Amino acid sequence: MGRSVIWVMLVLAILWSLTSGDMGLGKLPGAGPRLAEFLGRMIPPDLSVWREVLTGLAETLRIAILGTLFAVILSVGLAVLASETMVPPAIWRPVRALLAVIRSIPLILVAMLMVGAVGLGPLPGILAITFHATGMLAKFYAEAIDNVATAPVAALESAGANRIQQLRWAIWPQMAPVIMRDTVFRFELNLRESLILGIVGAGGIGLYVQTYVRSFQYEKAATVTLAIIVLV
Repeated sequence: MGRSVIWVMLVLAILWSLTSGDMGLGKLPGAGPRLAEFLGRMIPPDLSVWREVLTGLAETLRIAILGTLFAVILSVGLAVLASETMVPPAIWRPVRALLAVIRSIPLILVAMLMVGAVGLGPLPGILAITFHATGMLAKFYAEAIDNVATAPVAALESAGANRIQQLRWAIWPQMAPVIMRDTVFRFELNLRESLILGIVGAGGIGLYVQTYVRSFQYEKAATVTLAIIVLV
């Protein structure tokens, strides 16, 4: 019964999406020629903006690196508080709920709020990446802690080791490879996400794309686009 209701609701949602409002499907036949015209305006790329491109790429890379670094630092502490094996439920449950809330907030919205708080530039981008990445990394790190083998931990506990010592000598050696893998994955994601932060004024090369397209300088926008493709 439950699955039938879900399927019915899914079908109704699809039908509603297809029939309600004007999706502009009538524009599809002319989309190809318009796209060709737009791309034609970008050829040949204007390479005179290479200095601006390098500056934007460096700023984007700096945002991703620092945002990831600060997120890792925060996530290590939060992961301990979110671990079922390290702290009682009265602590890890609200911490995990907080991390879920952080992950649910779109990065672009966080970036807009940070721009409003500290102004334009790379700083709001770094803060937005840090905030958003912490929600994911802390969850991954907490799961890594919970999934470690318990025998080494029990051996240290029976020898009188405290929680910090157990974390250092029994838990950390097991979770370090997992943390490295998850951190590299999140850095790659942060690098891609930082490319669009410039659209809301949070620094990075995305600002140059927005500026050139809005001013109809498509040849310069093409150069920036090619640089982004090479970076990612």
